[in-house]
Amino acid sequence: MSIAPEQVEAPARDAVLFKSSPVRTFLALFLLLMVSFALVAPLAGLLGADGSGQRWWQTAAQAAVVAALAAGAYVFSTRGSLRTWVRVSSGGLELAAQESDPIMLAWADIKHVTVRREGLKNLLEVTPVDLDRVHPVQGEEAGPPALAETPDGQSFTADLSEVWPSPRRLRRELAKHLPPDGPATAAS
Repeated sequence: MSIAPEQVEAPARDAVLFKSSPVRTFLALFLLLMVSFALVAPLAGLLGADGSGQRWWQTAAQAAVVAALAAGAYVFSTRGSLRTWVRVSSGGLELAAQESDPIMLAWADIKHVTVRREGLKNLLEVTPVDLDRVHPVQGEEAGPPALAETPDGQSFTADLSEVWPSPRRLRRELAKHLPPDGPATAAS
């Protein structure tokens, strides 16, 4: 069981929380599938593939059911149910990625932060100056977020695909706290 951000006291009053939201993910996927249907249905009608004799609203209702089932299956899948949260404040950066225990890094303990796209995913990479300067916030059951080898060294990684507000907003929040020309930067 992961630790929710509400169970951890924020290190500063100006904290901004970014966390995965199954409801928002469901709505985003549902709307994306319905827009896809709305774009493809007229093309199928023009190509003569709509010879079923169904009224438009029946086909739209079927599309809504399929979109709801597909979005629901994703949200409740193993990957979709993994919780991630990031909290940015003047006190530092807190991270709990894909059901890990949360960690805290003061801004002085961060060598590099990157928010980037890889295919369809948005990824956060946080490279500490030294792994000994990483502070566990609470709990020691699941362990820290996953580590990956990056050009800057070992970095904590998190999939931000389901995090709300958007990764773009996270980039802006990071830019507020990172030195503009120092070693830690927020990249796109």
